[in-house]
Amino acid sequence: FVTEGTAAAGSGTPLNRIYTELYITQGRREGVNTQHEVWQLETTSKMETLHDTPIRCQDIFKPLPGQDTHIRVVVTQGVAGIGKTFSVQKFTLDWAEGLENQHVSLVVLLSFRELNLIKDERYSLLQLLRVFHPTLQTVTAEKLAVCKVVFIFDGLDESRFLLDFQNNEVVSDVTQTSSVDVLLTNLIKGNLLPSALLWITSRPAAANQIPHTCVDRVTEVRGFTDLQKEEYFRRRSSDEELCNRIISHIKASRSLHIMCHIPVFCWITATVLEHMLATDQRGELPKSLTDMYSHFLLVQTQRKKHKYDERHDRSQQELMETDREVLLKLGRLAFEHLEKGNLMFYQEDLEECGLDVREASVYSGVCTEIFKTECVLFQRKVYSFVHLSIQEFLAATLETFLGKDDNGQSLDAFLKRVMSKSLKSNNGHLDLFVRFLHGLSLESNQRLLGGLLVQTESRAEDIQKAIKNLKEINPDQSINIFHCLMEMNDLSVHQDIQEFLKSENRSEKSLSAIKCSALAYMLQMSEEVLDVLDLKTHRTSVEGRRRLIPAVRNCRKARLTHCEVVASALTSNPHLTELDLSENKLQDSEVKLLSAGLESPNCRLETLRMSRCWFSLSSCVSLASALKSNPHLTELDLSENKLQDSGVKLLSAGLESPNCRLKTLRLRFCRLSESSCASLAWALKSNPHLTELDLSHNNLQDSGVKLLSAGLESLNCCASLASALKSNPHLTELDLSENKLQDPGVKLLSDLVESPNCRLKTLSCRKHPSVHVGRSKLCRMTQQSSCLQMAAWTAMIHLVPFKLGF
Repeated sequence: FVTEGTAAAGSGTPLNRIYTELYITQGRREGVNTQHEVWQLETTSKMETLHDTPIRCQDIFKPLPGQDTHIRVVVTQGVAGIGKTFSVQKFTLDWAEGLENQHVSLVVLLSFRELNLIKDERYSLLQLLRVFHPTLQTVTAEKLAVCKVVFIFDGLDESRFLLDFQNNEVVSDVTQTSSVDVLLTNLIKGNLLPSALLWITSRPAAANQIPHTCVDRVTEVRGFTDLQKEEYFRRRSSDEELCNRIISHIKASRSLHIMCHIPVFCWITATVLEHMLATDQRGELPKSLTDMYSHFLLVQTQRKKHKYDERHDRSQQELMETDREVLLKLGRLAFEHLEKGNLMFYQEDLEECGLDVREASVYSGVCTEIFKTECVLFQRKVYSFVHLSIQEFLAATLETFLGKDDNGQSLDAFLKRVMSKSLKSNNGHLDLFVRFLHGLSLESNQRLLGGLLVQTESRAEDIQKAIKNLKEINPDQSINIFHCLMEMNDLSVHQDIQEFLKSENRSEKSLSAIKCSALAYMLQMSEEVLDVLDLKTHRTSVEGRRRLIPAVRNCRKARLTHCEVVASALTSNPHLTELDLSENKLQDSEVKLLSAGLESPNCRLETLRMSRCWFSLSSCVSLASALKSNPHLTELDLSENKLQDSGVKLLSAGLESPNCRLKTLRLRFCRLSESSCASLAWALKSNPHLTELDLSHNNLQDSGVKLLSAGLESLNCCASLASALKSNPHLTELDLSENKLQDPGVKLLSDLVESPNCRLKTLSCRKHPSVHVGRSKLCRMTQQSSCLQMAAWTAMIHLVPFKLGF
């Protein structure tokens, strides 16, 4: 049985009745450990990934079609509330009911929130199983060694263990006693019970505690698709008109629509909007996150008050004071543990904040639906907020209504201090907290929560100073600044960007750095793909251009720099077909990143221009590797780079690859000599696709050109041409003029003409002005064998006329 929110025990719904197949994919996305989870959702919600491989939770240990690998350790990551625990419960339930994975003898489901309770105790693996699952008392070490066991460790992000994979002692016996963290690391490394399968779930930022070398498969739970969001709201209510109004409102707000990828947030949103629409409350429906969470708090307290209206055992004033007291204690708990990264709390954590959950649950509506209690090992209780974002919101309420006054700071100075603190975070874990803080600084939101919290004075001049401070900040995490402005109802940046996009003379308008960040964000989130992003056409600072770079993730053509973002775009943007990085002094590390992006199966880039980029030999190695892997790149311009002969030799190795489909290669002013021609001649012999080669302004000399000619005369050219054209029934005209084909080449091409698929009508093989001849005439050639082949060609009825030079 499962529940939404904190429904009372016994009131849950069977999992199979409500379970919706979650979208789980194979692979680890870039950047997920360095961004706040909301920003990860925003990126995921917009970007298509062409080569995502969906995996059912029941197939988590099964190789994909065509794979011949043993999958022992799987790590499944996903943001808080996305459905990781539901997935492992579904896997376990289907196994227990005999529906899936019947080759498995035993499934052991352990949560880190329970393991934390015995963090300082010592067990053997066998004892650990018996403690958590008393029904396994009769299982012996011998039985455990021969049966197929699946261990599921749920919620690595909730772990309070230090998993030391380098220095922990080796344990290989299931009866050997050790600390729990040592047992875990030995299980994962395969020292202990190596035949067992392990499935570990975690939020993204905590998943990197396990070394990649120990993991055979990484998967990601993506939550609800857009269609599943609508299904969720329609399933909750039979009132179709109400559902339509809720869905329309969510679609109108980008922030709300993105957050609804998380099933828990769908519940929060539905709770608020159903209550407001059903009770015909006046005023606007919440559009920002701060609005939504403020209303959510109010809905819970109002429900509790209605309950006590019937009992008349406490006055409304007493209930309000209790709510306020509990809210402040919850806020303290939320804030202190948010800084530590803790999502789960134990009795001692609550006592430190003076919180009595039993009394609070009886008298306070605040505690009823947002703070849940679970009985785990030995009926001990663990506590948590129903979602991480609620913990962040309550932490913000504490700071807003206590922190500012306690420190004697003005509002703008207070917000500036906490923003500075959040910007120093290496994984963005305070970003949403800061966003809530700015939203709660508004008098409208304080008035909304006035019955729950002591309202503080927010002077208009302080608000304007805070907005001014935001616009002057110059950090990398500038998207969050844009969101903070939106939470404060400052639409000036948004409106300026809208006007800029509508302007016909964009190059004449100057953009500040913060506006560049906003523009980049809006372009990324836009449903329309930008045709061209050319940073050189925007009047802004160097910093402003750098902030525009992420927009490359949603454009077809781009002219810019900053290879880290570009490489990320190549792996996620199927629309990007043309990229110009010319006139940028690229480091070897940057070219390596770029080449990794080119090698991605998601990359669809066709044209890459990198003239005057100060290439080194190491850069040539990276590009050659990309040419071997990318079948879509057809044009490459490396002009005005000091490649020299050694660099071209390295590049030629990529050109010779059968996967390379390059048609145009430009190497002007690259300081090439005769030696480069030798390398390129070999590439020409191997690559039938290259049709344009620009070697102008290089010191090739006659000897170099002679080497190149040998490549052009290659028999392989004819062989490749004949093979490719045999399967093309549409070609009617072929011009092979000014080529020294030689007899073997002519013979291969004759096979083409004799193919039943060939529809060739005109053939040119001239060195001089051609003479048209009918199909009944033969031509005098220098080699009799070639004449015989030409005679064979004229016998084909559809070949009329053909051209032959004398």
